[in-house]
Amino acid sequence: MNIIKIILFSLLASATLFAAPSLADRAKSMTLKAIPTDKAELSKLTDPNKTITIEKVELGKTLYFEPRLSKSGLISCNTCHNLGLGGVDGVPAATGHQWTANPHHLNSPTVYNAVFALSQFWDGRSPHLEDQAQGPMQAAPEMAAPKELVVARINSIPAYVEMFKKAYGESVKVDFETITSTIGIFERTLVTPSRFDDFLGGDEKALSNAEKEGLELFLNKGCTACHSGIALGGGKQKFPLISKYTYAEIGDFKGDANGIVKVPTLRNIIETAPYFHNGAIWTLKEAIQEMGRTQLGQDISDEDATKIETFLGSLTGTKPQIVYPQFPASTTETPKPDLK
Repeated sequence: MNIIKIILFSLLASATLFAAPSLADRAKSMTLKAIPTDKAELSKLTDPNKTITIEKVELGKTLYFEPRLSKSGLISCNTCHNLGLGGVDGVPAATGHQWTANPHHLNSPTVYNAVFALSQFWDGRSPHLEDQAQGPMQAAPEMAAPKELVVARINSIPAYVEMFKKAYGESVKVDFETITSTIGIFERTLVTPSRFDDFLGGDEKALSNAEKEGLELFLNKGCTACHSGIALGGGKQKFPLISKYTYAEIGDFKGDANGIVKVPTLRNIIETAPYFHNGAIWTLKEAIQEMGRTQLGQDISDEDATKIETFLGSLTGTKPQIVYPQFPASTTETPKPDLK
């Protein structure tokens, strides 16, 4: 009897040892990662230099929505990265000063979860959010505001000066870098955990059977070669890699000097159409199939694309509660709006 028990125990142990890994474990082994639920662990990723404070985030939020940071006094960061629209503007090419479309026909990427990206801008030229915030503000087709104008506008408003002192201390110099860095600090808090994170954390019921089937296809097709990590994107990849991009003639963007393009996050992807760097594709199904051809060298059927799209819906996350700010009044010293 003891021998039989030993044999049965051995067989059970062997079956456990060689059991196929769970779908969640497979996903994690293929470099997909959950947004940490532990605040300290999350802070290591979003705030490695320990710059986030309540005062800086509140000030950064106000500046994010502040239209007077633009030459016209009409355009804010939120114009192209609308927090009520998935962090984008919903148009193919970012449109800014004097109703000017981006000259390279570049689409506005989402600001949600941008903190998890290895770099910023479509060509990855900016190392972090604080640096990235400087670009659109000065760009002629976007906010068109020289550094000096931005600094003059903010420093002409006593309430803003006091907010900076509260956030940084009495000796703070309210210069362009401090203003833009404060916006970047706010953007670091725009993290959207979803049911997919719960699934990776061990909650098998967090995804439906249809979503799990879509995840299986996502893994088996090789999508994680580009869309990996916490953001399911945010790295860099040559584009196109295998086949020509169908809409390559829209705009003139070719990536960096080596044809490398930042991989967009797939989090909240259902909310961020149109897709690709030039905003040429409006349906997620077509975007999946285009990626299959250009990057994986395979034709993804309508049925499989629909299943993958179903999985991608599980990446729609819970947004932070954002209350639209009330701005301090301009003064007689505040530079006037310029629509030219």
